[in-house]
Amino acid sequence: MGMPGMKIHRPRLPHAPFFRGSLQGRAGQRRLVQTLMSVCVLALLPATWLFVVTGDRLRTTADAPRTEVGVVFGAGLWDGEPSPYLAHRLDAAARLYHEGRVEVLLVTGDNSRADYDEPDAMRAYLTEHGVPAARIVTDYAGFDTWDSCVRAKKIFGVDRAVLVSQGFHIRRAVALCEAAGIDSYGVGVDDKHDVTWYYGGTREVFAAGKAVLDAVFHPAPTFLGPKEHGIARALATAR
Repeated sequence: MGMPGMKIHRPRLPHAPFFRGSLQGRAGQRRLVQTLMSVCVLALLPATWLFVVTGDRLRTTADAPRTEVGVVFGAGLWDGEPSPYLAHRLDAAARLYHEGRVEVLLVTGDNSRADYDEPDAMRAYLTEHGVPAARIVTDYAGFDTWDSCVRAKKIFGVDRAVLVSQGFHIRRAVALCEAAGIDSYGVGVDDKHDVTWYYGGTREVFAAGKAVLDAVFHPAPTFLGPKEHGIARALATAR
């Protein structure tokens, strides 16, 4: 209690509208954070799926299972020659062949334009590195990973294969070829972590979402075409 005649000063409380505005602002911030967290979780689910379904399917060139077919995915050309990333894939594929782990190599890439021919550039590189031309089969309509996997199964008759790609891409390749009906193992090629590597890794986060849709809905490839017997002929020459 105050002394008689003494005026007591009480703190003035903010008006109710101030409290409502403050509470609404905090609630909005919480909703924003929750939304961002939900988006991040949803974005990472496809990538998590890739890790789960390919957990025991990755190998090296030294311990890849022996099988008839190795599949090499295109990765771009520089002035008509394999890009450094593609060259590293082809080097790994050549090692698999020379070590007797695969008998035939299927090179799959983009030849949608007359002036851009990934498969023939890949074939030329492999022959320069000691792989006989008769053991190399070309797929000219491997416009993306899903197309390459579906065509390997339906057009070339591949049932089991060792796949070769960069480490950041190999899980998606294995998962999609498994979904296409190919018993698949993957050899991931290591590369220095440059701008291209980081771009590829980032791209895979988004590409994983499309991979899930491809695996679930099995869309038709851009170009299917008639069956080809290149794998069977190549295997016949190997024996």
